[in-house]
Amino acid sequence: MAKVTLIFKLPYYTQWGQSIIIAGSAPALGSWNVKQGLPLSPVHEGNALVWRGQVLVPAVFTCEYSYHVVDDHKNVLRWESGEKKKLVVPEGVKDGDVVEVRDWWQDASEALFLRSAFKNVIFSATDNAKRQLQPSSLNKSLDPEDIVVQFIISCPRLAAGSTVVVTGSNPAIGNWKEQNGLKLNYVGDSIWKAYCVLRKSEFPVKYKYCQVSEAGVFSLEFGPNREVDVDLSSPKPSRHILLSDGSLREAPWRGAGVAVPMFSIRSNEDLGVGEFPDLKLLVDWAVNSGFHLVQLLPINDTSVNKMWWDSYPYSSLSVFALHPLYLRVQALSDAIPADVKEEISKAKKELDKKDVDYEAALATKLRIAQKMFNLEKDKVLNSAPFKQFLSENEEWLKPYAAFCFLRDFFETSDHSQWGRFSQFSKEKLDKLVAADALHHDIIRFHYYVQYHLFTQLSEAAAYARKNKVILKGDLPIGVDRNSVDTWVYPTLFRMNTATGAPPDYFAKSGQNWGFPTYNWEEMSKDNYGWWRARLTQLSKFFTAYRIDHILGFFRIWELPDHAATGLCGKFRPSIPLSQEELLGDGIWDFDRMSRPYIRQDMLEEKFGSLWTVVAANFLHEYQKHCYEFKEECNTEKKIVTKLNTSPEKSLWLEKEDSIRRGLFDLLQNIVLIRDPEDSTKYYPRFNLEDTSSFRDLDEHSKNVLRRLYHDYYFVRQENLWRQNALKTLPVLLNCSDMLACGEDLGLIPACVHPVMLELGLIGLRIQRMPSEPGLEFDIPSKYSYMTVCAPSCHDCSTLRAWWEGDEGTRSRFYKTVIGSDKEAPSRCTPEVVNFILQQHFDAPSMWAIFPLQDLLALKDKYTARPAAEETINDPTNPRHYWRFRLHVPLESILEDKDIQASIKNLVTSSGRSFPGKKTDKA
Repeated sequence: MAKVTLIFKLPYYTQWGQSIIIAGSAPALGSWNVKQGLPLSPVHEGNALVWRGQVLVPAVFTCEYSYHVVDDHKNVLRWESGEKKKLVVPEGVKDGDVVEVRDWWQDASEALFLRSAFKNVIFSATDNAKRQLQPSSLNKSLDPEDIVVQFIISCPRLAAGSTVVVTGSNPAIGNWKEQNGLKLNYVGDSIWKAYCVLRKSEFPVKYKYCQVSEAGVFSLEFGPNREVDVDLSSPKPSRHILLSDGSLREAPWRGAGVAVPMFSIRSNEDLGVGEFPDLKLLVDWAVNSGFHLVQLLPINDTSVNKMWWDSYPYSSLSVFALHPLYLRVQALSDAIPADVKEEISKAKKELDKKDVDYEAALATKLRIAQKMFNLEKDKVLNSAPFKQFLSENEEWLKPYAAFCFLRDFFETSDHSQWGRFSQFSKEKLDKLVAADALHHDIIRFHYYVQYHLFTQLSEAAAYARKNKVILKGDLPIGVDRNSVDTWVYPTLFRMNTATGAPPDYFAKSGQNWGFPTYNWEEMSKDNYGWWRARLTQLSKFFTAYRIDHILGFFRIWELPDHAATGLCGKFRPSIPLSQEELLGDGIWDFDRMSRPYIRQDMLEEKFGSLWTVVAANFLHEYQKHCYEFKEECNTEKKIVTKLNTSPEKSLWLEKEDSIRRGLFDLLQNIVLIRDPEDSTKYYPRFNLEDTSSFRDLDEHSKNVLRRLYHDYYFVRQENLWRQNALKTLPVLLNCSDMLACGEDLGLIPACVHPVMLELGLIGLRIQRMPSEPGLEFDIPSKYSYMTVCAPSCHDCSTLRAWWEGDEGTRSRFYKTVIGSDKEAPSRCTPEVVNFILQQHFDAPSMWAIFPLQDLLALKDKYTARPAAEETINDPTNPRHYWRFRLHVPLESILEDKDIQASIKNLVTSSGRSFPGKKTDKA
């Protein structure tokens, strides 16, 4: 059998102790086992460090492969992004020939344009599929002086009807005349190839790739000339050189989008809340305004409490089920009876309120859906589309329906209260959903609602794709502790904990979201199957998604489940302060530092004349003037319960809020948090210097604790958190081809942004939350490309509310950012809005995504409502009612051609891409 030598050459800089291995599908490359792959050796070629390796393979040889950076023990530290590379040994090679692969490292930013958001939407795959595959082959006999060069380039952004040529310093490729360049052939997957035979004496050759439009316009790629040379001093020089040149070098692609919660949309057809079919109207508006993207908040069912608390979209009852709130009942059937139509018409008027009435809207929709189910259940549930839906979704749908039945039967979502059903099993589930069960119609009703939700959202998603608009979803960081997921997969969650965030811009006392933290060790046992299933489901509707609180994949702020606030937590995972370490630094009084530090003078100062009442009810004096909490109120949740239920309640009724805050302050007056699972480990309490417990310590202890605090929060964890993220995030990114963006706001560890860049994750930048220390306002013109920039988001006030909220802030912004010496207008005028929006449109960020409220503020007619009422969420209030609605229907906004023209002008003047732009057509 004829054999050839494959030589791989890869320019790539590594750090000391690192090397590179090729792993591939062929046995010669380890059959994807990196430890058995082909190791490369570094060689300096000019100023470049080139990794080189060779292997003997059959003359007829194809495989897939990728490069991996490894440590001295061949543990993988980094790998290429995107699709696996494909290698085909050229036809006509002879036994003993040398084939040289001159490669490139495919980084994450290059691979982004192969994600579905670009490949299937903006640069539509349906258009790409129309390109005829053109086999690239060599039809020429070679003499000893010939060298065959194969040019290979990836062009995922190539316009429809366009082709690619290569031109350069040799007559065979046009002598730098584009019209005489060598035409490349399309071979699929955005790859273009062509062979060229050159004489040994003609090297080196400089060259560039060039796009040729359907109209015959030539566009040479950006950047310096590329060059190919051969080493003629080698005893056996390469006869074939494969120039795997990466991607065509073009100007950075930049797009824009609009963000609005599903519930906030208002239309002429809805029943008091946005509905999935309304997304078609939003897509139309986006296209008219020049936007390529529509971003939503989570749309999963949150019906845990069956009241308005469930308006919080990040507290999922099921990470798979869609929310019945977004159902359009008029679309349930083509044969809705007259009395039901009348009921819908009446409900439409009753629910047409300023804000969402969550409970009334949901109850109305379920009531009408139940009537239609009773009329058409057999017809719908026996249809082929429904049977296919059930077959493809039963793994999550059946447990969801059973959970909803049990929730309503036991009148609680707390599955620990469900008796023998509190422990999930496949056998119990089969009985609950069995066709002969008395309650089977209740189960089937939940199937019916989910089927229609799935259908309505799928139609809206298809409409968005057809119009080259990306639909961007949201992946919440947590699930409700009383959810289908914690019932079915209890070992995946640490149910004695809660998730939150330490104090930051959003909440000065931290946040407690109440979700259990994840048991990552258990999740890893099936390669994070639960996460992979979530992303697979999300990708049925969306081509991009936002990873909520991406910091949680590096480390999560973990709180005990008895906490009501978010202040006294610890990071998980993290390296704690050991008792031995503390003793070595002269810290020995662990009891003093880890129990609430309460003295009589503090009680008098906090509670005034009521201090004796508070002390008698909540505290115990263990020595003179020194107090501790009684057992029945020694946690935040116990304090809340006692304040609400104590027979002495009348004594503090009018001051309950201030007393609760005061008691919480006392309970949080510690400097060290003892690990509940290992009493020899401690964690420094966040902002410990703010406590009187810290202030009353001796100077030596203060200095030691300051140093250890900084080390714990900003130094010792970095490598651990990096490794943790690199275990989990690649699984999410690789299980779908959606474009991923990470919400990376808050207290950002140093390892976060490098890891996000490495993985191709797009970060978020909000101007009023600068990532650079010492800045009050970020500078959009200095944002990096791999970001989404926005003037506000759902977790903070809108642009108008922010501007009109604080005179000092807007005055400083007006002077330092807008550059005016005049007095800042107290009202956020359209001129101010235009300036701030233009800053963001002009930013280098890949995406500029704007809350719809901020865009509508360009026109006075949309600002009649008080600005504060447009805010979606208040992160400081765990019981915030998420209910903002647009005050005009989308149909009216669609008719307003002026505002659409104003926004599109901002898009086009900034050079951002927009639907219909010629360079977008694929």
